[in-house]
Amino acid sequence: MALLVHLKTVSELRGRGDRIAKVTFRGQSFYSRVLENCEDVADFDETFRWPVASSIDSNEILEIQIFNYSKVFSNRLIGTFRMVLQKVVEENHVEVTDTLIDDNNAIIKTSLCVEVRYQATDGTVGSWDDGDFLGDESLQEEEKDSQETDGLLPSSRPSSRPPGEKSFRRAGRSVFSAMKLGKNRPHKEEPQRQDEPAVLEMDDLDRLAIRLGDGLDPDTVSLASVTALTTNVSNKRSKPDIKMEPSAGRPMDYQVSITVIEARQLVGLNMDPVVCVEVGDDKKYTSMKESTNCPYYNEYFVFDFHVSPDVMFDKIIKISVIHSKNLLRSGTLVGSFKMDVGTVYAQPEHQFHHKWAILSDPDDISAGLKGYVKCDVAVVGKGDNIKTPHKANETDEDDIEGNLLLPEGVPPERQWARFYVKIYRAEGLPRMNTSLMANVKKAFIGENKDLVDPYVQVFFAGQKGKTSVQKSSYEPLWNEQVVFTDLFPPLCKRMKVQIRDSDKVNDVAIGTHFIDLRKISNDGDKGFLPTLGPAWVNMYGSTRNYTLLDEHQDLNEGLGEGVSFRARLMVGLAVEILDTSNPELTSSTEVQVEQTTPVSESCTGKMEEFFLFGAFLEASMIDRKNGDKPVTFEVTIGNYGNEVDGLSRPQRPRPRKEPGDEEEVDLIQNSSDDETDEGGDLASVSSTPPMRPQITDRNYFHLPYLERKPCIYIKSWWPDQRRRLYNANIMDHIADKLEEGMNDVQEMIKTEKSYPERRLRGVLEELSCGCHRFLSLADKDQCHSSRTRLDRERLKSCMRELESMGQQAKTLRAQVKRHTVRDKLRLCQNFLQKLRFLADEPQHSIPDVFIWMMSNNKRIAYARVPSKDLLFSIVEEELGKDCAKVKTLFLKLPGKRSFGSAGWTVQAKLELYLWLGLSKQRKDFLCGLPCGFEEVKAAQGLGLHSFPPISLIYTKKQAFQLRAHMYQARSLFAADSSGLSDPFARVFFINQSQCTEVLNETLCPTWDQMLVFDNLELYGEAHELRDDPPIIVIEIYDQDTMGKADFMGRTFAKPLVKMADEAYCPPRFPPQLEYYQIYRGNATAGDLLAAFELLQIGPAGKADLPPINGPVDVDRGPIMPVPVGIRPVLSKYRIEVLFWGLRDLKRVNLAQVDRPRVDIECAGKGVQSSLIHNYKKNPNFNTLVKWFEVDLPENELLHPPLNIRVVDCRAFGRYTLVGSHAVSSLRRFIYRPPDRSAPSWSTTVRLLQGCRVLCNGVPSSHPTGEVVVNMEPEVPVRKLETMVKLDATSDAVVKVDVAEEEKEKRKKKGSSAEPEEEPDDSMLDWWSKYFASIDTMKEQEASGIDLEEKEDMDNADGLRGPMKGKEKAKAAKEEKKKRIQGPGPGQASEAPEKKKPKIDELKVYPKELESEFDNFEDWLHTFNLLRGKTGDDEDGSTEEERIVGRFKGSLCVYKVPLPEDVSREAGYDPSYGMFQGIPSNDPINVLVRIYVVRATDLHPADINGKADPYIAIRLGKTDIRDKENYISKQLNPVFGKSFDVEASFPMESMLTVAVYDWDLVGTDDLIGETKIDLENRFYSKHRATCGIAQTYSTHGYNIWRDPMKPSQILTRLCKEGKVDGPHFGPPGRVKVSNRVFTGPSEIEDENGQRKPTEEHVALSALRHWEDIPRVGCRLVPEHVETRPLLNPDKPGIEQGRLELWVDMFPMDMPAPGTPLDISPRKPKKYELRVIVWNTDEVVLEDDDFFTGEKSSDIFVRGWLKGQQEDKQDTDVHYHSLTGEGNFNWRYLFPFDYLAAEEKIVISKKESMFSWDETEYKIPARLTLQIWDADHFSADDFLGAIELDLNRFPRGAKTAKQCTMEMATGEVDVPLVSIFKQKRVKGWWPLLARNENDEFELTGKVEAELHLLTAEEAEKNPVGLARNEPDPLEKPNRPDTAFVWFLNPLKSIKYLICTRYKWLIIKIVLALLGLLMLALFLYSLPGYMVKKLLGA
Repeated sequence: MALLVHLKTVSELRGRGDRIAKVTFRGQSFYSRVLENCEDVADFDETFRWPVASSIDSNEILEIQIFNYSKVFSNRLIGTFRMVLQKVVEENHVEVTDTLIDDNNAIIKTSLCVEVRYQATDGTVGSWDDGDFLGDESLQEEEKDSQETDGLLPSSRPSSRPPGEKSFRRAGRSVFSAMKLGKNRPHKEEPQRQDEPAVLEMDDLDRLAIRLGDGLDPDTVSLASVTALTTNVSNKRSKPDIKMEPSAGRPMDYQVSITVIEARQLVGLNMDPVVCVEVGDDKKYTSMKESTNCPYYNEYFVFDFHVSPDVMFDKIIKISVIHSKNLLRSGTLVGSFKMDVGTVYAQPEHQFHHKWAILSDPDDISAGLKGYVKCDVAVVGKGDNIKTPHKANETDEDDIEGNLLLPEGVPPERQWARFYVKIYRAEGLPRMNTSLMANVKKAFIGENKDLVDPYVQVFFAGQKGKTSVQKSSYEPLWNEQVVFTDLFPPLCKRMKVQIRDSDKVNDVAIGTHFIDLRKISNDGDKGFLPTLGPAWVNMYGSTRNYTLLDEHQDLNEGLGEGVSFRARLMVGLAVEILDTSNPELTSSTEVQVEQTTPVSESCTGKMEEFFLFGAFLEASMIDRKNGDKPVTFEVTIGNYGNEVDGLSRPQRPRPRKEPGDEEEVDLIQNSSDDETDEGGDLASVSSTPPMRPQITDRNYFHLPYLERKPCIYIKSWWPDQRRRLYNANIMDHIADKLEEGMNDVQEMIKTEKSYPERRLRGVLEELSCGCHRFLSLADKDQCHSSRTRLDRERLKSCMRELESMGQQAKTLRAQVKRHTVRDKLRLCQNFLQKLRFLADEPQHSIPDVFIWMMSNNKRIAYARVPSKDLLFSIVEEELGKDCAKVKTLFLKLPGKRSFGSAGWTVQAKLELYLWLGLSKQRKDFLCGLPCGFEEVKAAQGLGLHSFPPISLIYTKKQAFQLRAHMYQARSLFAADSSGLSDPFARVFFINQSQCTEVLNETLCPTWDQMLVFDNLELYGEAHELRDDPPIIVIEIYDQDTMGKADFMGRTFAKPLVKMADEAYCPPRFPPQLEYYQIYRGNATAGDLLAAFELLQIGPAGKADLPPINGPVDVDRGPIMPVPVGIRPVLSKYRIEVLFWGLRDLKRVNLAQVDRPRVDIECAGKGVQSSLIHNYKKNPNFNTLVKWFEVDLPENELLHPPLNIRVVDCRAFGRYTLVGSHAVSSLRRFIYRPPDRSAPSWSTTVRLLQGCRVLCNGVPSSHPTGEVVVNMEPEVPVRKLETMVKLDATSDAVVKVDVAEEEKEKRKKKGSSAEPEEEPDDSMLDWWSKYFASIDTMKEQEASGIDLEEKEDMDNADGLRGPMKGKEKAKAAKEEKKKRIQGPGPGQASEAPEKKKPKIDELKVYPKELESEFDNFEDWLHTFNLLRGKTGDDEDGSTEEERIVGRFKGSLCVYKVPLPEDVSREAGYDPSYGMFQGIPSNDPINVLVRIYVVRATDLHPADINGKADPYIAIRLGKTDIRDKENYISKQLNPVFGKSFDVEASFPMESMLTVAVYDWDLVGTDDLIGETKIDLENRFYSKHRATCGIAQTYSTHGYNIWRDPMKPSQILTRLCKEGKVDGPHFGPPGRVKVSNRVFTGPSEIEDENGQRKPTEEHVALSALRHWEDIPRVGCRLVPEHVETRPLLNPDKPGIEQGRLELWVDMFPMDMPAPGTPLDISPRKPKKYELRVIVWNTDEVVLEDDDFFTGEKSSDIFVRGWLKGQQEDKQDTDVHYHSLTGEGNFNWRYLFPFDYLAAEEKIVISKKESMFSWDETEYKIPARLTLQIWDADHFSADDFLGAIELDLNRFPRGAKTAKQCTMEMATGEVDVPLVSIFKQKRVKGWWPLLARNENDEFELTGKVEAELHLLTAEEAEKNPVGLARNEPDPLEKPNRPDTAFVWFLNPLKSIKYLICTRYKWLIIKIVLALLGLLMLALFLYSLPGYMVKKLLGA
C-alpha cells in the first residue's frame, strides 16, 4: 500500500526567490528540493511516496506548504493547501488545481497543481492513461530518462517505458563510499545530481524541521524522509569496485592450539586411554594413563599452518580417544569428535575454552555417547589476539552438560543422520587433452573420441566418496548418490563437490563447487533440514585453452576466483535423520555410493533463450606490455561465446520430448515471441574486432574507439530460474542501500557533521520499507513447477527474516538518539551481514559473464560479472544493479599472477554497457545507453527493429574541459628504502592523462597544483553527461631515478559538471576539496585531498569558462596552483615541539648514528632540534622546547600532516636520513584554551551540596568548598550508592562510598570473627594475595559486563568534566565493581558460605599495563621512526621490521595569539611555552626490579610437544640468563623470581624479558619475548615506578614496598602539581586542594602495638588522586600485568603470555628494602593412610569347578591419581560366596600437595631416555577398585570409585545405607574434604558399567582415610599391609577361603564332610544295592540249574 503525491507546479507566486515545498501526511513530512530564483511559477515536478501500513481513512488529510527558502533565516510560509482524502480513497486517483490559504486562513492568489494516487492493499490502482504521470506518447521520447516512481505496479507500466531506470532516490551520497567524503551541496536550478540527497545543509534542515516546527521533536527527525523521491536523474552508470586484488587464494599464517585437559565417563572397563588430536593431516598424541576411565592429561598441542583461509577453515579437527595403544598395535578407538576449523574461528575470540567434547563411535552409530573430553581449542590467524581466560586455580567441579564443545545454538543431543549427495549429470566439460594427443589417438584408433573420463568426488567432514568414472564423455550421466553418515547438525560447514578427470598417471580436477550447509538449511523453529536441488551448479576455474601444464590448476581446486567457466553439474542433496533404535540399520559410517533415480530434464526449469548484449564505450589504461599488438575483447557466458568451444550456434537444446512433440513446441515459442523470424538466424558476435592501441602516456595505451563503439551479442539457452536471481537482487538492493547509508553515517561521525542520528533513522526507515517491499514482490510465481524444496523453504525463511528485520528496524529507529548512534550502527552491521548472507543463492542458474582481453591470441586479463547483476526485469527492484548501465570494469590478471604488486596495476579499464534478459524481452536492450547514437547492423539484420547492432555511431558529442585541483595527499605508501617516497599523481580521464610534479622525499606531498585537460570530447546528450559524468582515475606513483615508477595506490572520483548555460557561482561552484581514500590492492594506502570540475565548452569557446589565473609561483615554473576559491582558508597557528631524546637508533648503511638531529616540518615551515653531540653517551636533547609559526586551514580535517625526520650529521657537512615519521593528524595535539565564559558552576555546586545532605543523612558540617572522601564508615547503615560526577573545576563536597572490603575489615576487627574465616597472617604469603586477586578479577569479568552498559548510559547523561570525564567514569566503575563484590556489612552475617577470608589484594591486568594507561603518553609521546619500503602482505613483513628507532617528544598546536590569562599563571616559564613543569632530561641512575610471576600457554619448542623454559632479561649492557633454573617440560611454568638490574636512563631504557627453551645440545631457542619502555613509565604522571598498594602495613605479606611512605609521596605530588596541601589533622583527616580524605588513624606493628599514623589517610588520598582538580590522574596500583610473548620469526602470532611487574627506584633516593619473596610455593608433604576393612555385596564372577556355585576371589586395589605405578593391592579373600570380604589392610600414600591450587605435585622421568624429571600437577583423587583374582588368566575388574580428596561424599555408617546414588551424585550427600576432616571412615559404593553403558553397583567397601603431614607421620609411624609398627589384626575369614591345591586333604575333608555327605551315603547305598542285584543275577543261573537237576 502506498500513497503517491505528484506535486507539479505552483503558480502566481509574488516576486523572485528560492522556493521549497513541504508535503505532510500522517505526521511524516517530505521536503522538495529548493528551486532557486523562481519568478511567478515554481515547477517542482516531484513525486513523494508514503508506504502505508494501514488503509487510509476517508477523512485523513494531506497538507502541502510552500515556503520562501532562506539559508540564513527561517523559511517564510507563503501558503498552505489541505485536502481531505475521501475522493482519493474512493477513486484511487485524483488531480487537483486549487488556491492556497495563508496563516489567517484567507485565500491567496497562489495556486498549485497536484496529483494524488492511492495504491490500496489489493494492488488496485487507478487505471493508467497516457496523460498520467508520464505525459503523452510524444513527450515520452524526451522523457526517456526521467526517473520513474517507485511502487507503480510493474504489470501496469506502459509498454514503451524504458526499463532500466533507478528509482527511490537515495538519500546520502552515492559516489561509492571510498570516494566521496564531501559536503552535500544543494544544487542549482536542477534536479539533484545523483550524488546529492535533495537535502539542504544539516542546519537548514533543522530550521525547517523545528522552526516550521509542527512541534517536531528533533529526536525523531530522520534524514531520508527529507529527500524527495524522484528527480530527473538519469542513472546510467553503475559504481565501479575500488578494491582490486582477490584476497581469497593467498596463503596466511594460522596456528591451532588445543589443550587436552581430561576425559570423563569413558565407556569400557579398566582402560588405558590415549587422546589423539588431529588437525588436517597432522596427528599428535597425549601420554597414556593406565587403568582409569577418567584420565587427567593437561597437555597442550600446537599446529602451525601456512595456507589460504579457504583451505584452513575446511580442515577438520578430530579428537579421538584410543584404548591401549602401544608401539606394536594401534589400539582400539573408543570414540571421536569432529569439527572444522571454520566453526572454531567463527566463535567469539576464535576459541572454545574449557569445553567438553562428546565422543561417539563412528563404527557403531546405535551406541550412545562414549565419554567426554575436556579441552580448549583456539585458532589464531595473523594479527588476531586471543583473550585467554585467566589460568589460575581452576576448580574441577564441572557442569559437563552446560559446557559442551558445541557452537551456540547446536543442541547437546545430536542425532545421526544420512547425507545423500545426488550426482545426476554434467555439461559443458572442457576438452581435457591437447589436440596433439587427439591426433595421435586418431592415427592409432581411427576414430576421434571425447577425451575426458570424468567422475565426481565429494568431500565432507573428513571423509570422501566418489562416483563411477564415465569414460570419454563431455556430457556424462551418473545418476548416483554418495551417502555420508554423520551427526546432525554437523560441525563441518562446507561440502566440497569436485569433477575430476580420471587419468592413468594422475587425476586432475576439472572444477570444484562448495556447498555451504548454512545456506541450504535453517535451524530456527520453523527451519528445515539441509536440502538442495536437483539444481545445476556452475563451476569456474582456469581458462579453457588447454596446455599440458596448466598454471592455474589451483583455480580448478577451488582456490581463488575462477577466471573461466568450466562445467556445470546437476546435483541434489537430502538429509535423513536416522532412528538408531531400528535394528535393520547398518551401523557403520563408511561412505557408500549407490544408484539413484534419474530426474526429468525439465525439473531444473524450462529451457529459455537468453540474450546478452554489450557495448564497449571506452577501453583505456591498457598496460604498455600489451600495447604493440592488436587487442580484442571476448565476452562469454557459460561456454557460449567462447572461441575454443566453437562460436557456432549450439544444437538448440529444446526440451527433449518425443519426436512428435517437437514442432508443437516451436509453434508455441514462435507465437510467444513475435520476432523470432526476424532474429531467427541471429549468429552470436562475442568479440570486438581487433584494434591496435594508441599511446596515452608512457605507462598506458587506449583503443581509439572515438564515435564508433563496437558491440557484442550472444544468444544462450539456460533453464529459466530467474525468480531465484530476482529475489537475490531485491535483497542486494536493500543491502546496498543500507551499506551506503551506513557509510554516510560513519562519514558524518568521522567528519563531525551534525546530526548523524537523523541520517541513521532515515537508513532504518529505508530498510524497513525495503523489507516490506520484498514481502510483496517475492511471493510471486509460487506455482512454478521447477521450484525445488530449497526454493520454497528459502523463500519462506527469507520472508520471515526480512519481516522481522523490518520490524526490528522500525523499533530501532525509535531508539536512535545522539549518544547511541554508534551502538545502533553496529546493529545495522548485523542486518547487513544477514542480508548479504540471505542474498547469496546456493542453487545457481545462469553462469557469470567473463570479459577477456586477448592480444596476439593470448588471454591477458579478465573481469567477471555475476549474471544476476545484469539480469533484466520489468520490476524495478528485481533489476540487476548493473543491467542496462555503463559499468566501469578494471581487468585483472588471472590466478596467482594477480597476487602482489602485479595484481595492482590495471591491465585495462573498460566502460562497458551490458544487458542480459530473455530473448523475448529484448525490445529495450539499448534503453540505458547514453543517447545520441545510430545503430550499425550486420547485413542480414538491416531494417529489423530488434536485431542487435554490431556497432554504434555517436552523432552527438560535447566538448569539455576538466580541471583537476590536486591539493595534497597524506599517509602514502613508503616505496623507497629510505622509508619515504617521491610521489606524483597521474590523473586519467577518458583517454587523456596528466601528471602532477614530483615532490621528493615525502609521504605527505602538498602538490597544490591544478591540471587542465582540454579538448575532451564526450559522446551523448549534454544533460546526461551532467548527471553522470565518466569517472576519473587517479594513480599515485613513486618516481625512481632508475627504472619505471612504482605504483603506490589508486582512487576514483567523479567530477562536478558545469554546463555551458549555468553560471559559475555558489552554491555548487567553486567545488570544495574532499578526501578520497587511496587503495593499493585491498589495503588502504592513504588519502588524497582534491577537487574535480568538468566544464562544458559552449558555442563561445573557452572565453565563457571561469578564468584561469596564470602561474603565481614563479619559482615553481609553469605550474598552476589551486585557485583561491577552492584552496582552504588558512589562519595562523603556532606549533611548539618538545624535543626529549632519541632511542634505539639502528645503523644506517652499516655506520652507527653518532650525531643525530630532528627536523620537524609542517606545511612548508619547520624547526630543527639541537644536535646531539654524542648519541652513545647521552641520546637526549639539551634544548627542550622550540616553536615555529605556520598557516594552517581553519578546518581541522584539512590539516596537513606533520613530518618528523631524523638525520645523522656526518663529517664534511653530509647528512644521512636515519628514519622518518608522519603524524597524520594533529588533532590530538591541538590545545584549546579553557573557555572561562562558560556558564558558571554555581548550579553544580548547589546540586552537589543537596546531594551531600542526602549521602550523610545530616547536613554537612564541613566548610563549603571541600569534598570529603570518607574511608571509614561513621554509621553502620549502608550508604546510598551515590557517585556524583564532579566537574574538574567545581568546588563541592561529596562523600564517596567506602570500599566494601574496608568496612568488612573493620567490622571483623570489632566483632569476634570465626577463627577459620580470618586467616592467620603467618599463613599468608604473596601468593595468597595473588590468587585472591585473580578470583576478584574473574568475578569482575562476570559481574562487570551488565554494569558497564548501565554505567555508559549514566555517563552519557551525567555532568561530564571537560577533561577528566573518562577517567572519572573509569574510577567510578571500579568503585562500583568493588561494591558489588563484598557483601555489605548488613548481609555479611546472613551468607556465611559466601564470605571470602579477608586478604589484601592487588590488581591483575589481563593485558599490558600500557594499554590500561594509554601507553604512558600523558605528556611524553613516542614516535616510531620508519625506514625501508612498506612491506606488502605476501612478504609477511610487518611495521615492526621497518622501525629504525624512536623519537620521544611531544607537540602542541594552538592558534595565535593565545588569550592573556594563559601566560599569567604563577611560575610560568616562557622558555617552556606550553610544556610547563616537565622534569629535567639529564641522565639518571635507576634500580630496576623485575618480578616474573609465571608464563602461560607457551608455544612448544621441543619434539615432545613441551618446552623447558627459563627467563632471560636484557637491559642496556646487562644480560641475565637464568639458565640453571629452567623448568623441565612445562608449558605453564611458575617462575616466581625477581631480578635486580641497575640502569641509567636515557641510555638504557628498553627492557626485554624473554622466555627461552633450554636444550641439552645446541643453542637454546627463543620462545617469545616482550619489550617494555621503562622511561615512559618512569616519567609518567601516573607514577608507574612502584604501584600503590591497597592498604599500608609495615610488616607481613603486604609490606609497603616503596622507600617513600604514602605521606611523602602525597607531599611530593602536591608540590609538583602546585596543589595546596597536604594538610593533615585532626587525626584521620587530610585536606588536599579542596578535597578532604578521611581514614583510619592508627597502625599495628609486629608486636600488635597500636601507633598513630598519617599514612592511611595519605594512602586514601593517593588512591583517589584522580579526583583532585586540574592535576589529578589515576596512579598505578600494586599490580601484575600480563604481557604477550612474541617471536620475530612468527610475527603477529602470540607465543604465550608472561605475568610480571616492574618496580623502579631512582638511585639518588633512599634505597628500597629487600625484594618481595614470590618464589613458588613449595608443595607440602603429606601421607595418606587408607585402611580397607571390609567389602560387601561384591558381584560373584567365578563358577565353581566342581559344583558350578558362584563365588569371587576378592582383592582391593588403590592408588592416588597420577601414581598408578605405585598402586597397592590387599591380599586375596578367596572364595567369597556372599560377596563379603575381610581385609584389615593398610595402604600408605606419601604425596606432595599444593593447597592453593588443590593439586598433587609429582616429579618423575617421562621415560628412561629423559634427562631430568618432569613436574606434573594433577588433582588429588584416590581410586579404589575391586578385582576378582584369577590364577591362570588376567584378573577380572569388578568395580571402582574415585574420591576427590577435596570434596567427596561422606561414607555411609553401615553397608545397608550405602547406595549407588552416593557416587553418581543423584542424592545430596554432604561433601567432606580430607584436608579439613583429617580422618574419615565409612562405606562407599563401587560401580562399573554394564553392557548398556549404564552404571551398576558391583560392591561396597568399608575404608578409613587418615591424612597426616610428613612430620606427624614421622612421629607416629605405621606399617604397610598388616606389618609393624602398629600392625592390624588378621581378618577373621571363614574357612572356605582356601585353595584346593595348597591343601588337598583339607579340601577333600571339606568336600566330603560338609557338602557331599548325604550324596556319598546315597551313592554308597545305591552301589550296594546294585552289587546285590549283580550278585543275584550272577548266581541265579547256577542256582536254578542246581534246583532243576535237583542236586
